[in-house]
Amino acid sequence: MSAAYAEPIHDEQPSFARARVFGDEVEQKLRGDELLRAEHAEVEAFIELQGREWARLMFEAQFELRAQLERRVEVTADGVERTKVRDSERHLETVVGTLVIPRLAYQATGARDAHPMDAVLNLPVELFSHGVRRMAAKEAARGSFDEVVELIGNYSGAKVGKRQVEELVMRAAHDFDAFYELQRQAATETNDLLVLSTDGKGIVMRHEDLRDATRLAAEQKAHKLETRLSPGEKADRKRMAQVCAVYSVAPWHRTVADVLHGLRDESTEDKRPRPSDKRVWASVEKHPRKVIRQAFEEALRRAPEQHRRWVVLVDGEPRQLKAVKAEARRAGVKVTLILDVVHVLEYLWLAGRALFGGTSTQTEAWVVDRLLALLTGQSGGNVARTIRWWAKKNTQLDSTAAKAIVTACAYLANRNRTRLMHYAAALRDGLPIATGVIEGACRYLVKDRMERTGACWSLQGAEAVLRLRALRASRDFDRYWLFHLAQEKKRNHTSRYAEGELNDPLPVSKCHLRRVK
Repeated sequence: MSAAYAEPIHDEQPSFARARVFGDEVEQKLRGDELLRAEHAEVEAFIELQGREWARLMFEAQFELRAQLERRVEVTADGVERTKVRDSERHLETVVGTLVIPRLAYQATGARDAHPMDAVLNLPVELFSHGVRRMAAKEAARGSFDEVVELIGNYSGAKVGKRQVEELVMRAAHDFDAFYELQRQAATETNDLLVLSTDGKGIVMRHEDLRDATRLAAEQKAHKLETRLSPGEKADRKRMAQVCAVYSVAPWHRTVADVLHGLRDESTEDKRPRPSDKRVWASVEKHPRKVIRQAFEEALRRAPEQHRRWVVLVDGEPRQLKAVKAEARRAGVKVTLILDVVHVLEYLWLAGRALFGGTSTQTEAWVVDRLLALLTGQSGGNVARTIRWWAKKNTQLDSTAAKAIVTACAYLANRNRTRLMHYAAALRDGLPIATGVIEGACRYLVKDRMERTGACWSLQGAEAVLRLRALRASRDFDRYWLFHLAQEKKRNHTSRYAEGELNDPLPVSKCHLRRVK
């Protein structure tokens, strides 16, 4: 179908004229006595509201100008040639309000309409613009869906419901995996350590979205009382989200004095190197083993030649530790596994409080001595034997304290864990021994957002929010959004046309042309 042209028209279009007339009316009101005598807050509210309407008129005028410029082209979409053309329009809810967008519709019998101008504009398939979707995505990563609805209503011209926000958020997170699969970080000549860390954090889920074993346990477990929970009973069931972090950090050769609070000086923290190139993410949908595999794949993208030293920080959870070792073998990399010293310290405190009847200066001194032994090269088994000796010496232990001693010793003396407590060598080699990065990621990605009072998540909703929070935490959101828009255009528009080729419906000439009716 050949393009149809008409005589050129002037630059001044009636649609833009409406915006100018509206602007003149606003100016007259600002010059009027009422606003000249108003306080600045009243003027500010007036400017915000009227400015948004002026922007909406300008936005709509630009779409109308495109419609005037649109020429007829040959269109084959979904394998069918469209030979009939008619005028059509659609609505779009944007950050400045609702717009009406005119464009040509290409038709064929038994096929849905094709709109080449929609592809050129990369219009979304739903009512809401990409600007509204971006606002929903960024704010849902920070606050509740109800708060997002309120914020969009207060600071934009769009009207969005809670269910619509949830749907927009899930769509916004759709390309998360594809985005990171395409990332290629060039290997650089550096002596920085490549550090991986992982942990799990529970999220309260709807019953139907629990993992099979958890759901069956919940169905089989009946509460003893109807009006309240008994000790040990849970009000909700959780599904574990696996959290991972990959980052670089310079080696920091230090002594025991640099680790222990009572021995280090004030400048110690200033010497500590900061993590760089940090990426953190979490998934409640994927199997934990798959998330850990992604961490190794991310590390391989950063150091494909494996010249750098790999360090993996773990908390000693058996299944997690087994998965890390399996993925290291699968990736063919040599890693240094280190058990998080903070987790070990918690078990030392558990034993100390059991021995000395609570938290006191005596307990603290005893715990510091045990930690010092570990940091200077003693094994976890030796420390466990020391704890048992103290317990045998203390004849006043009750059953609760004795149970705490058994728990602490079992953790410290476990063969799989004690092999990972080589803290003296780690300090000497400048390796990290604490999982502060992953603990912070668990708090930010999961706890701060997912554990709000009364929250009970769907699987898709929780996964989408975790992805968006990960993008923000890794400072990748802006780059991701550009990638997401390109993928949306491919999915919604160009994939409909043969080999993704689309005849541009806008003329190359700058001369404004009126569409032939």
